[in-house]
Amino acid sequence: MQNSFKSKLIVCLLSLFLPGTGLHWLYLQGKKCPWFYLQLGALLFGIWGWFALVQTEKASLMGWFAVALGDISLLSSWLATLAFGLRADEKFDEQFNQHSPQKNASRWAVIYCMITALLIGAFVLMSGLAIAFEQYFVSQVEAAKEISQ
Repeated sequence: MQNSFKSKLIVCLLSLFLPGTGLHWLYLQGKKCPWFYLQLGALLFGIWGWFALVQTEKASLMGWFAVALGDISLLSSWLATLAFGLRADEKFDEQFNQHSPQKNASRWAVIYCMITALLIGAFVLMSGLAIAFEQYFVSQVEAAKEISQ
């Protein structure tokens, strides 16, 4: 049972400005929440993958896989900002503030969080896809050069 008040604005701010850490899940559901550990683990694995790609000059398949998981962790945080921000205050309070006399009253700050999350998330997603496609086509050109020689 949750006895403390959970602010929808704080959830949106945590998922917006600390993406991939899963701290918004920790805030909402506590240490028992598996999503917190899964998201934090994916972020840390993605950071490791980034270093693996740097060391191998982008040749590590495991590094690419790890970076993709880290990217998914980041994107899922910004998606959570949208999901929790768009949820009606009554439904949010029904799920997370059942035993609290205080209730959420979302204002413009939640909307600004959602707009920012949408902009950042779209930018990161499109950048990640562009880099992935670029690396794919570069590898195809290099493979074609090796075959032709």
